[in-house]
Amino acid sequence: MSTAVAPFEMSIRVDAADIDGLGHVNNIVYLRWVQDVATAHWFEAALPEDQAGLIWMVVRHEIDYQLPAVLDDELILRTWIGAASGLRFDRHTEILKAADRKVLAKARTVWVPIDPASGRPKRVSERVRTMFSVVAAQ
Repeated sequence: MSTAVAPFEMSIRVDAADIDGLGHVNNIVYLRWVQDVATAHWFEAALPEDQAGLIWMVVRHEIDYQLPAVLDDELILRTWIGAASGLRFDRHTEILKAADRKVLAKARTVWVPIDPASGRPKRVSERVRTMFSVVAAQ
């Protein structure tokens, strides 16, 4: 069984730069938020030596938009880790309206650990694998 960290949440407010010509949050902004909350989670949960020894690169995003967010909405970005296979680590994210916790968007992102010195994929320690992946049920 994994000793993975619990879901991580952070709050944001939709600002004017996030809004597109249709009057709601632009799709690319949701992807930025998915990346922002994942990065914040890593820096909150990982040990300093792990943070110094690797960086994460996205190799795949899947996102489902369910409801729009608009100017001044208070949102909760919620992320948690998924399964890992080799160098590919799944991460899940929900973007929720703070007032009622309705899900506005759901995402699955696949990340690969990178050696900051070489810029190449890097195997992680057992500690990082345990903290940032879950064991699939048999």
